[in-house]
Amino acid sequence: MKKFLLFLLLIAAAAAYAVYDNGRLSVTDYTVTDSRIPESFDGLKIVQVSDVHDAEFGGEQADLIEAVRRENPDYIFLTGDFIDSNRYDLDRSMAMIPALTGMAEVFYVTGNHEVASNEVDAITSALSNAGVRVLRNEAMVVGSGNSSIAIAGIDDPLTGVATEEEDAFTRHAIERATANVPERMFTILLAHRPEQFGTYTELDIPLVFTGHAHGGQVRIPFVGGLNSPGQGWFPELTSGVHESDSTQLVISRGLGNSQIPLRLLNTPEIVSVTLRSE
Repeated sequence: MKKFLLFLLLIAAAAAYAVYDNGRLSVTDYTVTDSRIPESFDGLKIVQVSDVHDAEFGGEQADLIEAVRRENPDYIFLTGDFIDSNRYDLDRSMAMIPALTGMAEVFYVTGNHEVASNEVDAITSALSNAGVRVLRNEAMVVGSGNSSIAIAGIDDPLTGVATEEEDAFTRHAIERATANVPERMFTILLAHRPEQFGTYTELDIPLVFTGHAHGGQVRIPFVGGLNSPGQGWFPELTSGVHESDSTQLVISRGLGNSQIPLRLLNTPEIVSVTLRSE
């Protein structure tokens, strides 16, 4: 009987380890193909790090840094919730930044937790001083001549909660960000919220990187995520690459947790995207 109970405990422990995914780290590779990408950017590697939420992966984020390094990125995108407003510790969050900026050019946009912390200026100043390209409703053109693309970024809609609905804020932020981008230039948008997919599509943004949904927190086989902020129960946009008209949306499951302290069948994720020009 004791041996049988021990056997059941071992089975239960193994099952729990298999589904409890807080501390493990995964890298998901995607290829995004679009004929509008200039040939000089064919093969460009982008690594997306999203929704860190004060999660730790090795001392001083050593495991996270090494996982990004192995991807050999050309650009690194930080798509919001770099900090957690409930456990705000900017120095700890900043620990990985010198290593990341030493690998590649790093771009950043705010998430709702930065806004909720009321420390946006301190966070963006620290990142900017450390060599990160902070994009607040603005764009940067990289490349030269006809072989250029634009990388744009918008603030999280919580920034405008007192004045505009989320849809209107997102639309106006994108319009401001892309106002000086040459017409027909391939544009990559860094945003936080995947539920604004309709707005990104309406404005004909070719490629968008988002996070926020935490993979649905609990992932149900053959169903998807269970719940996410902004989308509620059984959300549609929690992970992967989605396409609508001429817009492709990349969604990271993110790395950390916020109000719900665990993940099930939902490993913390770094996203690696390779661009291909048809």
